[in-house]
Amino acid sequence: MSTQFLSHISETLRSIEAEGLYKRERMITSPQGGEITVAGREVINLCANNYLGLADHPALIDAATGAMGPKGFGMASVRFICGTQDIHRELEQRLADFLGKDDSILFAACFDANGGLFEPLLGPEDAVISDSLNHASIIDGVRLCKAKRYRYLNNDMNDLEAWLKQARADGARHIMIATDGVFSMDGYLANLPEITRLAKEYDGIVMVDDCHATGFMGPRGAGTPDHFGVDVDILTGTLGKALGGAIGGYIAGPQPVIDLLRQRARPYLFSNSLPPAIVAAGIEAIRLVEEGADMRAQLFENARYWRAGLEALGFDLLPGEHPIIPVMLGKAQVAQDMASRLFDEGVYVSGFFFPVVPRGQARIRTQMNAALTRDELDRALAAFGKVGRDIGVIS
Repeated sequence: MSTQFLSHISETLRSIEAEGLYKRERMITSPQGGEITVAGREVINLCANNYLGLADHPALIDAATGAMGPKGFGMASVRFICGTQDIHRELEQRLADFLGKDDSILFAACFDANGGLFEPLLGPEDAVISDSLNHASIIDGVRLCKAKRYRYLNNDMNDLEAWLKQARADGARHIMIATDGVFSMDGYLANLPEITRLAKEYDGIVMVDDCHATGFMGPRGAGTPDHFGVDVDILTGTLGKALGGAIGGYIAGPQPVIDLLRQRARPYLFSNSLPPAIVAAGIEAIRLVEEGADMRAQLFENARYWRAGLEALGFDLLPGEHPIIPVMLGKAQVAQDMASRLFDEGVYVSGFFFPVVPRGQARIRTQMNAALTRDELDRALAAFGKVGRDIGVIS
C-alpha cells in the first residue's frame, strides 16, 4: 500500500480526533448485564440495547449450549445450498406467529435484512419514500434498489403526504413507505397510525424497522404496530437487542414477499446461515417474551423512574415514552468528557456525536433495561448529578 495513501488515512484520523469525534472502545470482561466488568472494575451499564435483561439469562444460555450437541457449532454454508436446519424454519415461523405475519426470513443481522429487502421487491417503475432519520441500514438498502427515492421530514405527516402525491404524479407503480418504528437516537416513535392511514389512501406499502421495539413495545411486546394497534405490511427486526442481544435479523411479511426474498435477497443468498446456538436461543427468547409481561412492566417502570430522576437534576432531555432517554449536551467534546467522568464514577455510558447524530446535537443516550435495580438507578443518578455539576451542564 502506498505511503501517500496511508498518510491520507492517518490525516483523516487525526482530523476526526481533533474534532472530538474519535470513538474508542472499552473491553468488557463479563457477560452483558445491568452491571458489567470493564477494565477490572464493576460499572452500571446504561448504554446497551439489552432492554429486557435477557443477554445473560440462564434459559438462553442453556438453549444455546444445549443446541450445539445435536445441531453442531456452525452451518458452513448458505441456506439454499446446505445451511437450513429444522430449527431455522422453527424460529422463522415462531417469529412470524409472534409478529402476526405469514412467514419470516432470517439474516445475519438486521443491517443485512434491510440491505436485502428493497432491491428484490422494487424496480425503476416504483418509489420508496423514506423518513429522513431512518437507520443507516435502510438508507443503504434503498440505495441498492432502482426505485425512485423520496425523503420526508422526520415524522412529518404533511411532508409524507406531499411526497406520496408527488410519487403518484410521477407515475410510480408501487410506493413503499419506509420508517424506523423507533428512531433510536431520540427515542421517538414513528406515527404509525397516520402512516398506515396515508398508505391506505394512496395505495402504498408500509415497511417498518422495529429493532428498538420488538420484544417490549405493545401489550404483547410485538413492537410498534402492537403498541399502536395497527397493521403494517413488512417488518424487519433483530435478535440482537431485546431478544437476547446476540446477532441475527429477520424480515416478516406476506408469504409471496418472503418467498421472493428467499430467491433474490443477496445477503440471504450469499451469507452463512445463523449458527444453531443463536437460533435455539432465539426460539427461547420468543418464549420468554410471550410470557414476559412482568419484564416489560419493570422495564417501563425503570424508564419512568430514571427519566424523572434526570429531570429533577435539571438535565435537558428529549421527551418520550421509550426506554431510550437521551441526555442532550450539544458539543461532542462535552459528551465525550461526561461519559469519561461517569465511567470514573462507576457508570458506563457512551457519548453520541456526529456523524451518528447531527452536529451540535451531541448527547449521552441512556437506555433502560428490566434487570436494573432501584439501587443501581439511584447510584447512577447520583453519579450523573455529580459529574453534571462538575462540568457545568447542570447547576
